[in-house]
Amino acid sequence: MSVSPGPSLAVIGAGVAGCALVARLVELGWKGPISLWETGRGPGGRASTRRSRLDRGLRIDHGAPLFNFRPGPLATPRALQGLIDGGWVEPWNGRIAGLDATGEVLAPPHDPLVEGTLYRGRGGMDRLCEGLLHQAGDAVVSHFGQLVRHLRAVPQGPWELVAADGEPLVQADWLVLASTLLAHPRARLTLGWDDVPLAQAAGTLADPRLEHALVAIASLRAEARSNLLLVAEGEAARLLQEMPFRLLLLDAAARQRWGLERIAVQPLEDGRCAVVAHSTSIFAEEHLDAYGSDSAIARQLGRPAAAEREEAVITALTAALHQALHPRIPYALLARCRRQLMRWGAAFPRGPGLPAALSLCPASHIGFCGDYLAGPGFGRVQGAWSSAEALAERLVAAAAAG
Repeated sequence: MSVSPGPSLAVIGAGVAGCALVARLVELGWKGPISLWETGRGPGGRASTRRSRLDRGLRIDHGAPLFNFRPGPLATPRALQGLIDGGWVEPWNGRIAGLDATGEVLAPPHDPLVEGTLYRGRGGMDRLCEGLLHQAGDAVVSHFGQLVRHLRAVPQGPWELVAADGEPLVQADWLVLASTLLAHPRARLTLGWDDVPLAQAAGTLADPRLEHALVAIASLRAEARSNLLLVAEGEAARLLQEMPFRLLLLDAAARQRWGLERIAVQPLEDGRCAVVAHSTSIFAEEHLDAYGSDSAIARQLGRPAAAEREEAVITALTAALHQALHPRIPYALLARCRRQLMRWGAAFPRGPGLPAALSLCPASHIGFCGDYLAGPGFGRVQGAWSSAEALAERLVAAAAAG
């Protein structure tokens, strides 16, 4: 009879928090099996990269174009230097500019996302999470392209993860949610679910601490984003690469005028140029029904893309991009570029966030990490990473205590 070397763990969400968590747990000596579950095609979450098997030169950082560490009480993550030394991430020294409502390019406005020391994934933002999983090694078994739809639990474990078709996926002694999708009531609205998976499971546990955490999570608000992904060739690529910036931050008046928040220009190695135009939250809220034809979660839920609705949003974002960049590039050139829509249903959490004291519920064997945890770094990669490393320390101690 085989005996497990330690408690098993299932982590849902392979963004920065989930990947940083498993890397730190392995470093701390977690002995049990670890499984990582992610709806997307690969790791990264909102710090992922759009790639194509049919177009090897394509690489679009369609969420976070970079990540930063602001000065303050948070220490730089332990794993960062190893990622730099291993060639997974590198300092980012691209030109950042601001844009006002008249279309004038000027000094960038205040934005916590670009303060402090800036980095990017070397060869794509997804390299950040790939590097963290590389540090974790074979101790972690990753499952990509898999939506966890239901959770089942008994006191003191195990937890069971269940697919949308009712097929059991895995049982684990401990569970960590590295995103709020399975715990927040918005899943009923945005995904059409008739229940909140963690709230449903918590009803069998009678754990006041977990109930408190669920109430706190339910009170969290998050802003959506509708992002235009554009790939330019020829003259359009040349004009875009000649822009006096690689990241353009729109001020408040410019955001209100054009419905865009920032524009990331990403030259590709083959001479083409990718551009990601990030909408404002107001624009995204008005177009929540347009998922984007490549949406992994919409595909797994069997939701067909509304082609006409999607095209209307792409056209509106293209027009806004042109107006913001006018007269630097003609609309006709932008309209001929390859264009896609990427919708983030919960791109940016809004405070105050889940209190760090509720990040672990030992009686229910469940933990939480991510940029939705309250404290320094809230809403950014820095907060997601630091919350994961802090939770790893607590998980190891709790598991040792039984």
